Amino acid sequence: MLFNSFHFALFLPVVFLLYWFVFDYALRGCRHQLRWQNAFILVASYVFYGWWNWRFLVLIAFTSFCSWGSGLLIQRSREPSSDKSEKKAKIWMTLNIVVNLLILGIFKYYDFFVTEFCKLLHLSTDGLLLKVILPVGISFYTFQALSYSIDIYRGKIEPTKDIIAFFAFISFFPQLVAGPIERATNLLPQFLSKREFNYEQAVDGMRQILWGLFKKIAIADACALYVDQVFSTYTNQSGSTLVLAVALFSIQIYGDFSGYSDIAIGTAKLFGIRLMRNFNNPYFSRDIAEFWRKWHISLTTWFRDYVYIPLGGSRVSKAKIVRNTFVIFLVSGFWHGANWTYIAWGAYHAMLFLPLILLGKNRKYTNLIAEGRILPTWKELGQMLTTFVLVTVGRIMSRSENITNAFDYTRRIFTHWNNPFTHNVLITIVYIAIMLVIEWIQRDKDHALDLSGIQSHLIKYTIYYALIILMILAYNSSENFIYFQF
Repeated sequence: MLFNSFHFALFLPVVFLLYWFVFDYALRGCRHQLRWQNAFILVASYVFYGWWNWRFLVLIAFTSFCSWGSGLLIQRSREPSSDKSEKKAKIWMTLNIVVNLLILGIFKYYDFFVTEFCKLLHLSTDGLLLKVILPVGISFYTFQALSYSIDIYRGKIEPTKDIIAFFAFISFFPQLVAGPIERATNLLPQFLSKREFNYEQAVDGMRQILWGLFKKIAIADACALYVDQVFSTYTNQSGSTLVLAVALFSIQIYGDFSGYSDIAIGTAKLFGIRLMRNFNNPYFSRDIAEFWRKWHISLTTWFRDYVYIPLGGSRVSKAKIVRNTFVIFLVSGFWHGANWTYIAWGAYHAMLFLPLILLGKNRKYTNLIAEGRILPTWKELGQMLTTFVLVTVGRIMSRSENITNAFDYTRRIFTHWNNPFTHNVLITIVYIAIMLVIEWIQRDKDHALDLSGIQSHLIKYTIYYALIILMILAYNSSENFIYFQF
């Protein structure tokens, strides 16, 4: 079920009304009210996920059960505390990691490794490939489940015996298929505590949903029409057209994924749940390190905490810092897809990031850009444009079907140039400008439609209806989200 579909437009209000008026109001005072509320969220989430393919429900249920059980076993093995019990705890954590990564590997990476191995040995792949459908969101909920058992082993959180609350935590439908990838330390306690309806929070959630839909429908989907057409026929396009297409792809993937995150976070607010921020205006970054602190925050912090820091992080020798940096970006690239293009994309960003971390400048820009000023300085503008260009060059690899096509696409950029701007592209650029202006003005807020500082209802509703009209004018039948493939 997609956020921008007719089915979800019916699903969300029905779930919302049942959640607050049946499983909250009608059961108020009931001894097991919270348990019923969580059970309803769990059922609704499984309906939401099973809308694609009900068979995959078995997979997410198995992942949830393994992680829930491993948490209890880790705790039990430490009673009483001893060196031997610590080894048992580590075994249970490791076993859960292996089982979950094995499932992820079979569905996402098995065919890739078999194909590449057979190519290396000049063997046929006949009868060796599984050709299975990649379950939607498997990379996201697997990482969420892994962090639970790891955090229990590290002593950051106590395991829960409430299996319903835990299953709801793993499968919570707003963030189930494309994040944010939540930590148990933040999300699980919210399912273990009583939730009250908060009108202001719900209204703010609706605003964030509206902004997410605007970025998806008016920006990402509009860009996709041009990007898909150019990339599929890039050998017949001029260099200027190729440059415009990859620039619009950078905007498309931002509008698509950050739009999804806004809808997810806003929807969670309707149910009294707060999810972590996943994007923080990444295209207003002054260097590549700042970009990665603001882009897909839930994933980058996951890799930092569970891969980079355990390897030693930056508190090791220069050689190991280089190793750790490449590991984190190569793993991140491979997480995005079983293709050499994603590995090359990860290596490219590692090379961009490495000089900053070696020179100790990776934390240079942690403050708000142009704080206290309306406009950026010329230097800041140049830094933002440079960072955008560097990120966009990397998009060629992630968007191309293979490495050969990526290099060919790049080479053809330096051929003849002409005017690539069609009427529809110019309209899309106007929409992009509107998005960037609003996000720049609101860059110090949690999201671009955080209008808590505006008292005038006339101004608020003018903004709402203007965005709705723009979405209607820009609407096309595309419903897919890019990150579902990951």
